Amino acid sequence: IAMEKPVIPTEEQLEILEYHFCKVNKHPDPTTLCLIAAETGLSEEQTLKWFKQRLAEWRKSEGLPSESGSVRD
Repeated sequence: IAMEKPVIPTEEQLEILEYHFCKVNKHPDPTTLCLIAAETGLSEEQTLKWFKQRLAEWRKSEGLPSESGSVRD
């Protein structure tokens, strides 16, 4: 089975993805994810993968563990 190549979104797609990530929701629900995918022209799987990678980057930049899980005080 061939490995699926990572999709590199265009600048326009990235703007849409970043907008949703920063302004709307870092954890889009399936309906929102579907809408974002439709808006960008990427598949839902590609969109979800982007959000997961972006979330890991964000968590790292915030000094949080890259794995999701609740942050305890």
